[in-house]
Amino acid sequence: MNPPHLSDPESAAQLEAAVAAIADGHIIGLPTDTVYGIGVDPFRPDATSRIFAAKHRPEHAALPLLIAQPAEVETFAQLNSRAAALIDRYWPGPLTLILPRRADDRALHLGGDPTTVGIRCPNQPTARQLLGRTGALAVTSANRHGDRPAQTAEELRLSLGDAVEIVIDGGRCDGAPSTVVSLVGVGGVPEILREGAISAAEILRGEPQS
Repeated sequence: MNPPHLSDPESAAQLEAAVAAIADGHIIGLPTDTVYGIGVDPFRPDATSRIFAAKHRPEHAALPLLIAQPAEVETFAQLNSRAAALIDRYWPGPLTLILPRRADDRALHLGGDPTTVGIRCPNQPTARQLLGRTGALAVTSANRHGDRPAQTAEELRLSLGDAVEIVIDGGRCDGAPSTVVSLVGVGGVPEILREGAISAAEILRGEPQS
């Protein structure tokens, strides 16, 4: 099934409903370039608490942020040259970076370590159009913690039911998960936390070898 065009009345209505739901602190479902996700306003502790409860996800497992444009990363995170190079090479795309959080952005309610933030710019037009309307969202895969992520809007609804206020149907999303790279260690050297759509060898290409 091909993704719907957001100019279609039904799709446009879903987008408007999702924007309104985010403003009211609800969970929404959205397509990404990997799998379906669920998202909330990351500045509302009541909203992020709903995601942890809906997924049965422990709060020490921090929620990542999705952003509409790569340049928005500096609103939330501190960059070094390695981070900037990876962003230039792979964003928009399936790369999640764990970065030092900006000291003035502790108002984020993501769980986990309050000094770091996981962040990604997805290569998915519907998701980016939504994010352009709402601003950054705390987004995690659409499934109960430990279960297989939803690949369709219907799977999302079956998995999470009434916990999700509105689902934007973007067709089937069955991409490989994002590769997760931490740049918060000593010297900001990349550490592969999860190998996904981008191989570890590709990420580390050009890095000095010990």
